[in-house]
Amino acid sequence: MACDEPAALSGIFTRQNSVSAVSLDFEPDADYKFVETLEDRYKCAYCHLVLHNPHQTGCGHRFCQQCILSLRELNAVPTCPVDKETIKMHEVFKDNCCKREVLNLHVFCKNIPACNSKIILGRYQEHLQQCLFESVQCINDGCCDQILRKDLKEHLSRHCKFREEMCQYCNKYVVLINIKNHEQNDCPDYPVPCLQNCSQIILKKEIEKHHAVCPEAEVDCPYKQYGCLVKVKRGKLAEHENGALREHMLQILDKNSQLEEQISDLYKSLECKEIKIQQLAEAIKKCEKEFRQFTQLFGKNSNLMVSTQALASHMDKSARLESQVKQLIQMANQQQSKLDLRPLFDTIENVKQKIALMETYDQRLVVLEGQSSKHDLQINIHKAQLNKNEERFKLLEGTCYNGKLIWKITDYKMKKKEAVEGRVLSIFSQPFYTSRCGYRLCARAYLNGDGSGKGTHVSLYFVVMRGEFDSLLLWPFKQKVTLMLLDQSGKKNHIVEVFRADPNSSSFKRPDGEMNIASGCPRFVPHTVLENTKNTYIRDDTLFLKVVVDLTDLEEL
Repeated sequence: MACDEPAALSGIFTRQNSVSAVSLDFEPDADYKFVETLEDRYKCAYCHLVLHNPHQTGCGHRFCQQCILSLRELNAVPTCPVDKETIKMHEVFKDNCCKREVLNLHVFCKNIPACNSKIILGRYQEHLQQCLFESVQCINDGCCDQILRKDLKEHLSRHCKFREEMCQYCNKYVVLINIKNHEQNDCPDYPVPCLQNCSQIILKKEIEKHHAVCPEAEVDCPYKQYGCLVKVKRGKLAEHENGALREHMLQILDKNSQLEEQISDLYKSLECKEIKIQQLAEAIKKCEKEFRQFTQLFGKNSNLMVSTQALASHMDKSARLESQVKQLIQMANQQQSKLDLRPLFDTIENVKQKIALMETYDQRLVVLEGQSSKHDLQINIHKAQLNKNEERFKLLEGTCYNGKLIWKITDYKMKKKEAVEGRVLSIFSQPFYTSRCGYRLCARAYLNGDGSGKGTHVSLYFVVMRGEFDSLLLWPFKQKVTLMLLDQSGKKNHIVEVFRADPNSSSFKRPDGEMNIASGCPRFVPHTVLENTKNTYIRDDTLFLKVVVDLTDLEEL
């Protein structure tokens, strides 16, 4: 159902012959096939199509609302095209009686003869949203196919190239047209041939592990350190070892001979050093003896200067000899340590003990990591439960039980942009109730419009939701509903739409699922009115919607 024309023109049509409207509407300028021939009284006197939002002039002729506005814009003094009478705008009124009659005219579905349904004009768009023979676009990303609604399920499950299928190797879901690329490049369980031409098929994720044992992979001979430089396939390694056993033994003997020669050379070098040390020790003893003799001569000889010089010369010689002896002793110790393997064995044993200790630490670390993972999982579960409880408490705090909802929509520009880009087409309000044990309801808004209002209006709908006490309530829902856009200037210049629930509509039966199909006003308020800076429906990027359910004759449990 469309709302009244923009507030800027609300002063033009002040009279109307009914104060209530119904939650019905249809798309103007469409080619409708009426069950019965359309009477002239239901045709616009200007465009000669079926009346859309009919208005009656003072001369008694009816026009579409848009047509009467067009006449006013084309001529400063608009005239009736039927009797050429001047149209006085203050005499024009909205003919709701005629509107109801037009909305209840029966038409054929546009998909006739496949669909033989007959629908009232006001429910035409609602029928198209459910008609099995209506052409709809595939919902899979990337698919542009148009399919009849009745064939959509089969298309999605069998024919769509963009449907997701399970990879036969890793059991992950992949878009069908990409499944070959996934198998060859991304699937870890995809079987591939060994690169070493061993004719085995291996899972891609295990290819490196296989190469470590592949019989066709070339490896170095184990006797490489003894001089065998042959590379052979792993599967023929034992054959090579058996065939080259004599060569390997000769290489080992040759290596041992080289080591024995090196050890013999070291022993000879050590013996030479020891002999030199003995010679130096004897020289030191000789110097000491000469020093004592000079000391004795020094007491007897009166020539002090000569004795002093000789003494200093012998002392320098003694110091040099002592330094050489220390160097030789140090070199001998170094040579001896090179031949002594016991420190090496002790070091190896210490390293082994440290490795064993590290292995026990690794085992303990694995156990601790497992326990830590379990604790993290429990913490995440508790966090999720806490978040769920917090959301529920917030929802309960803001819930109304008097049949009234004040819905505050913030960040209007951002949310409308998301709707225009197709990311979030609609938003839902928090639930509200007619009483503590009453009907559970909510509102649904399309900020970029829906159906006939798409791209030009904000669409506002009323939704009946599944509640805890539905089995005790009367069905279908029959109450009068008021939808309002609140004026934030304080002047109460609200935009209001009122309708009574149609008991024959599936929107107001007892819900089978979480909620019924929404029903309301696809053309609730034009964007030009809502976003006009002269109006005060939006302030600080925020607007307020109000939904009121008439509780008259509604019995409380």
